[in-house]
Amino acid sequence: VISNLSIWDLLNSGIVDRTHFPDDFYKTGMDTPPGKSFLHLHLGFRATTEEVSKLQAHYMYVDDWARGVDADENTALLSIPSVHDPTLAPDGHAVLHIYTPATEDYTKWEHLDRRSDEYTALKEERSQFLWKVLIKVIPDIRERVTIQKIGTPLTHARFLRRYRGSYGPAIKAGEASFPFPGTPINNLLTCGDSCFPGIGVPAVAGSGILAAHSVSLDSIKPQLKLLETFK
Repeated sequence: VISNLSIWDLLNSGIVDRTHFPDDFYKTGMDTPPGKSFLHLHLGFRATTEEVSKLQAHYMYVDDWARGVDADENTALLSIPSVHDPTLAPDGHAVLHIYTPATEDYTKWEHLDRRSDEYTALKEERSQFLWKVLIKVIPDIRERVTIQKIGTPLTHARFLRRYRGSYGPAIKAGEASFPFPGTPINNLLTCGDSCFPGIGVPAVAGSGILAAHSVSLDSIKPQLKLLETFK
């Protein structure tokens, strides 16, 4: 069995009886520090083809390099996919996505009810940084918007089933390392962003390859043969 659950979900999901895990393995796994989450602003807005053609597809904004890219309300990433594909929005419109790169603290949100006025107010408050960055690129964006959606750490936890809305384990190089696929339970392997090489799509794909190679030595040749077909 190969599991792609996060380490926290694997240990607490009930899919595997936690009593089968040695105490030290369970404690080490649950003590894995979760990384921070995201704040997202998705917009549909009015724009002509000519106006969109003058924009870039991607922007990165850092307010103060001295604070570091992981500081709160200091960095934002902006993607405008309509620059490359005008069919993503109706004629005369475009779409964009601006977000904080895993710098949003879950503790600001964990006590809130998603249906509450307090939650709505915090979404508006925390998204102001993204608006501030966005108007540097499109100064009149607020007047152009036809639809907006704000995603929060609670959105990540609910729809992506992420533990505490996290991007993944906050394992720092030089202090600890991501584990390999094996577990103390015979024939249970793991892959995903709780495993080596780490978080992010390329790393997770690599963890899947490692898990596949760990199934058995007999599986390596068929896998190599399959990979040849992808060239």
